[in-house]
Parts: sequence; C-alpha cells; structure tokens
Amino acid sequence: MKYIKDILEGDRIVDHYLCRQKQIQKTRSGKNYLSLKLQDKTGAAEAKVWEMNHDIKDFEENSIVKIDAIAVIYQNELQIKISKLRPSMEGEYEPADYIRCTEKDIPAMHAQLLKLIDSIETGCIKKLTACIIKSEAVSAALLTHSAARFMHHGYLGGLLEHTLSVAQTCDFLAGRYKHVNRDILISTAVLHDIGKIFELSPLPINEYTDDGQLLGHIIIGADLVTAEAAKIEKFPHQLLSLIKHSILSHHGELEFGSPKQPYTIEAFLLHSADNMDAKAKAFEETVSGMTAPGPWAGYHKTLARYVRSSQHE
Repeated sequence: MKYIKDILEGDRIVDHYLCRQKQIQKTRSGKNYLSLKLQDKTGAAEAKVWEMNHDIKDFEENSIVKIDAIAVIYQNELQIKISKLRPSMEGEYEPADYIRCTEKDIPAMHAQLLKLIDSIETGCIKKLTACIIKSEAVSAALLTHSAARFMHHGYLGGLLEHTLSVAQTCDFLAGRYKHVNRDILISTAVLHDIGKIFELSPLPINEYTDDGQLLGHIIIGADLVTAEAAKIEKFPHQLLSLIKHSILSHHGELEFGSPKQPYTIEAFLLHSADNMDAKAKAFEETVSGMTAPGPWAGYHKTLARYVRSSQHE
C-alpha cells in the first residue's frame, strides 16, 4: 500500500483509502467538484475530484474507496487530484492499514489492568470496578477503543494504554501521600474514561456519538457507575458519591469540562495523573511526528505552546 506519509509530488496513486470527509463545493465559475479528506494509519491528505464523470462512482463518507490519482502541491500542502474513484470491495484492502494502533502489547496491558483491579481490597469497590470492566458492553471495546479524537491516544488500543498508564501512576502516588484511599484511587483511575466507549464511535470512524455530543464521557461514566452500584446490595451511598466525585472532577477545572473541581485527595491525584499522561503523550506524538530539520516541532495548538525535541543537538 502507498501510505499517505510516503506520497510525494508527482506520484501516481492507485490504492485504497478511508474517505473521512466528503463535500460538494463549487468553483468560481459555478461548477461542482468534490472536496475529500483521505486517511490511512499514517496520516491524512486533502483530495479533489474536479471532473464529475462516469469514472467517479457513487460512494459514502466514512467508507473505503479506491482511487486513481496524481499527487500535487497546492499552497505548500500535499493535495491528491483524483481522476477515478469507486467504493472498495471487501477483501481488496487490509483494515489495519487505516487504523493507527498502540505499539504496546494489548493482551499484556489488559492483564496488568485486571491485576490492579484484583489488588483492590474493599470488596464492594473491587466488585463494582470488575463488573464494569468485564461487562459485555465494555470488555471487548476497551481493547480496541481510542482515548480521544485528536488530543492523545487517538488510536486502536489507545483507551486501554491511557487507562493503564493513569492507573499505574495512581498506584505509585497512593503510597506517596497520607490520607489516600488507594481503593478509591485505583478504581476511579480504571473507570475515569470508561464513558469514552460510548462517547466515541468505534474506529476507524472515531466520531462523537449522539450521547457523546449531548452528555460527554464524564457524565456517561458517572451514570454507568451509578447503575452498576445499584446492582450491588447495600453499596454505601457515601462511598459511591466519593467514587463518582473523582470521575466527575477528573478534568480538574470547570472550563475543561469538569462538572466539579477535585475536592478530595483521590480526585486531585486522579486529575493530576490523567492530565500528565494526556499531555505527555501529546508531547511524545508531536516529537515523533517531526519532519522538518532542527529541534523545534512548531506550535501545538492544544498544548498552547511551542514544542522542542531534546533529542536534537
């Protein structure tokens, strides 16, 4: 396969790509053309269909298409000029080519996460956490879901990678400070982003669902915990409130989407671990994606700062 990252000006491209966006637009003269965004696991590129003729077959947005095209440079950006296009047939392409995947071992990460859950000593907290993670709606999806659309861990296995990293960091922090309820901290670290399974559609689409837009993963996750706790006989009300508080406040500040700020040490440690892992991953991915010479990767909009690699001298 000709991956997008390897396409150069002048290349002829006859291959299959995921069409993430499809828009009908008009030229200055009023002629219709298609503006597309094509994607594979290495990146995305703008594409245009200037001539709407019998070589351009009908297709749907968010589907795999086969194109015959030429790569050009327009305003210093790669653009793909398509002359032929049709929907791809099943068996013509490898789905893994269109989905970025964690570089870490998914079964090993899953086993480590289950081991952390098993280390929870309070019976009702362990049961609550295990029942959610092992439930039919969550168990399989956790292994493949992304943790975000763009900011961090936005790839297959990303949610599991992020969840394990946050839980391991919280496990370390639990022994560093007084007055920390480790069971609450580990449980909420495992569950803090579980709502993302329902907030984002499965890969390769990875778009917000209706509930994702209307509620968001924080509220979805808190509701999931409430519903599961109701199945456990005499689950302590105050304990449930403490667990839900950590989930509801894990973004830290109201302007970052948290319904509440962290009021307990467990909630604060969870927020800190989550924030660190997300931003450190954004730094990591920015530096890994550097193509220009020199140590500076440029300005990162989400991080709101310039990013430099320390590997360049």
